[in-house]
Amino acid sequence: MFRISLEEFEGPLDLLLFFIKKDELDIYNIPISKITKDFIDYLEAMQTLNLEIAADFIYMASLLMSIKAKMLLPSESVDDGDASEFDPRTELVERLLEYKRIKEGAEKMRSLEETRSSMFSRGYYECLEPEVIDELDEPVNRPTLYHLIMTYKSVLDKMPRVRVQNVDEAPVTIDEQSELILSKLKETIQISFRSMFKEVTEPLVLVVTFLAVLELCKGQKIVVVVKEGYDDFWMTMKSGL
Repeated sequence: MFRISLEEFEGPLDLLLFFIKKDELDIYNIPISKITKDFIDYLEAMQTLNLEIAADFIYMASLLMSIKAKMLLPSESVDDGDASEFDPRTELVERLLEYKRIKEGAEKMRSLEETRSSMFSRGYYECLEPEVIDELDEPVNRPTLYHLIMTYKSVLDKMPRVRVQNVDEAPVTIDEQSELILSKLKETIQISFRSMFKEVTEPLVLVVTFLAVLELCKGQKIVVVVKEGYDDFWMTMKSGL
């Protein structure tokens, strides 16, 4: 079963590399319009969840929009056929490549550390993984905060709009929705997040339920599985509970 880490991306460059890898983009020829849109959508989703956005993410968003604006301007004539210095993306690409090299080097060092630690019997123990109950038990399918936010945003966008005149208290609480999720998981091995809202029309219930999922993950009471696409995820009870 896949484990989930509820940590934000280490920085804006980490998020950009995620988009490049996810969409299999050419890092040397980045489609600036698409990656700018993905970046802005992610920040808007973060704001929807009232999550704090670091200043470096906001700076990167402004930098991407600046590059996009420069690329829309007519290009000047270039001598000797060398147009690389006139490409507004050049500096960004160099920063991404440098960050990618550092990140890959850190991952290799971490792998060597884990290999080295396994050579000592004293004080070393094997971390037991929960029982695998899904056939897609591959590292590439382990969800990130981005997967969860995109699922939340997808369900919210497709929910019928209800005109609200007054500000009312939430009809449910995080504790109530947590108990609801756990009770459903006692009846079946897995449930999808989307399946919990077939007859729900109030967006506030969706917000509270999503927060309940995050609390259950934080408390290590459930684990989350991502299968196909970015519009849903599946929950299952953690082994041993």
